[in-house]
Amino acid sequence: MGGMNPVQTLSLALGAGFSSGLNLYATIATLGLLQRFGIVHLPPALQVLSHPWVLGIAIALYALEFLADKIPYIDTIWDAIHTLIRPPAAALLAYSAAGSAPPEWRWGAALLAGGVALTSHGTKASTRAAVNASPEPFSNWALSFGEDLLAVWLTWMASAHPIATIMVVGFLLILAIFLLFHLFRFLRRALQRLLVT
Repeated sequence: MGGMNPVQTLSLALGAGFSSGLNLYATIATLGLLQRFGIVHLPPALQVLSHPWVLGIAIALYALEFLADKIPYIDTIWDAIHTLIRPPAAALLAYSAAGSAPPEWRWGAALLAGGVALTSHGTKASTRAAVNASPEPFSNWALSFGEDLLAVWLTWMASAHPIATIMVVGFLLILAIFLLFHLFRFLRRALQRLLVT
């Protein structure tokens, strides 16, 4: 992935964008480890992700998120804080990945990745808030493990299979928008019931 073509740029913007919205630190750690072990060759601007310091910080923050994600309501606070972190970081990743592309491609990739990350992040945060209403912890843990696995898998897919990634993320975005729409209606009905009583 040294000199990226438009399909690879789009794939990384979508794949890393969606996975950053789910778990930014898992995405960065995955990209860094893939580069470090020579599984993929990242664009020059992203090769710094394989530096031991960057990897160490990403893995430490991932471990912190892994724990925070398993505790109902703490995960909601964590997600609220990360609304300001995940989308801009995804945009920066895509902008850097498209380093050799013309400026309009770089900005397009950044905007697309930021928007995709905001969508996946919003879906994750809304789903978690709805699941937290349930008294048992297992659905929260299952969702958390699933999100982490999806983030790592999508990050690898974006670097290994660009066209498949574009199709998978397209499907995931449709699913995310569908879920957001229904979660919003669920939230509105819950608020109306609260206000009526």
